[in-house]
Amino acid sequence: MNMNRETKRTLARQGADPTTGARKAPAPRSAGAPKRERTSPAQFVREVRAEMRKVAWPTRKEVVNSTIVVLICVVLLTAFIWLVDSGASHLIRFIYER
Repeated sequence: MNMNRETKRTLARQGADPTTGARKAPAPRSAGAPKRERTSPAQFVREVRAEMRKVAWPTRKEVVNSTIVVLICVVLLTAFIWLVDSGASHLIRFIYER
């Protein structure tokens, strides 16, 4: 069976044998598998704070500039959609009032 690398990788991810394409039998699950310990709320908060310190926060100037760009785009797109809608409604009225 001729397969390219992408097909072989897909079959391997799906649990099939990349050489034949046949599915492998799923491994039996043991009934006595250990359960993972739950994280305490305090540990969760500590981990969240540690991750938040890694975030690259934008400066105030960047936030203001981005906000201005978004507002201008919203105004322009709103005006464009209003113009297209008005033009289409006038065209429809013109066609049906004949």
